[in-house]
Amino acid sequence: MLIMDKNLIAKLYSKKNRFNEVEILLSKKNIISNKKLFLTLSKEYNELAKIVKYFKQWLNINKNINNTKKLINNIELKDLVIEELQLCNKNKLIIEKKIVNILSKKDNINQHGCFLEIRAGTGGNEASLFASDLLYMYSQFSENKNWNTEIINTNYNHLGGYKEIIIRINNKNAYNYLMFESGGHRVQRIPVTESQGRVHTSTCTVAVIPVVQESKITINSNDLRIDSFKSSGAGGQHVNTTNSAIRITHIPTGITVECQDERSQHKNKAKAMSILIARLNNLKLKEKQKKEIFTRRILLGSGDRSDRIRTYNFPQRRVTDHRINLTLYRLEDIFNGELDLIIQPLSNFYFNK
Repeated sequence: MLIMDKNLIAKLYSKKNRFNEVEILLSKKNIISNKKLFLTLSKEYNELAKIVKYFKQWLNINKNINNTKKLINNIELKDLVIEELQLCNKNKLIIEKKIVNILSKKDNINQHGCFLEIRAGTGGNEASLFASDLLYMYSQFSENKNWNTEIINTNYNHLGGYKEIIIRINNKNAYNYLMFESGGHRVQRIPVTESQGRVHTSTCTVAVIPVVQESKITINSNDLRIDSFKSSGAGGQHVNTTNSAIRITHIPTGITVECQDERSQHKNKAKAMSILIARLNNLKLKEKQKKEIFTRRILLGSGDRSDRIRTYNFPQRRVTDHRINLTLYRLEDIFNGELDLIIQPLSNFYFNK
């Protein structure tokens, strides 16, 4: 079970270095005499102090583990060494969870609704059908929670699956529940198009992006390029003869959003803008992460949607979450919306003390 991956460790080293820098700065006369700067640095120092304290403890435990392992081949000390390693690993996990808790408290976006974006990855038609299955799984989960869902945009596959689908979940706790779902989802099963009964592997990517208030994001209208085009659908369905579909491009970032599910151009524009605002806010969060302001996504790996987080094995009716090595033989229940079977263990592992 991995909490402290190399990305997080690198970030913590940066925190530690910055803490040392601030400590030196606060002792300089020109800083002390500048009240505004002194207060700013003092606040930063206090914020860094606790996390650095636990990181130093973690480093010491890690060092102790490495030194103890060198004695594992000593027959006379072997039992003591094993006992010491077990104790060290237990304390190490406690410290890691404390670090996670401190960092997670900095995240103030978990009380929001969210956009759930599902995209077919490798596997062709089977990946598109898998995207449809994932949509059903999340829709059932939302229904179990009495959440309201709204389809924002769809891009169909000719077999009835989805190349891409974006839904909005308006419940304020939705992001808090679904934030762990971002990443690569893999399915292993016999596709409907497979004539020889062979098991294939296909993938989809899921991105969960918090919905933010529009007032928190300022967009200059001159930075937008808005194009209209005719919508398309699956098998001729939902096809519009007018230019009601909307494509909005945010020129400074290159982010492009399309929406064609409504017959009204104005409604499509409004939906596309809501997605754009969420993506710009998500980009802003990632920029903050680069400046050492952590969010929970950092704790789960790189946060990149290509990261494989889960495998759904149909022949064995097995679902495995690779981040916490959790395997459940309840595939049907999970696809029928009982996602708490996975979400709760993830929450407990990463955020409970």
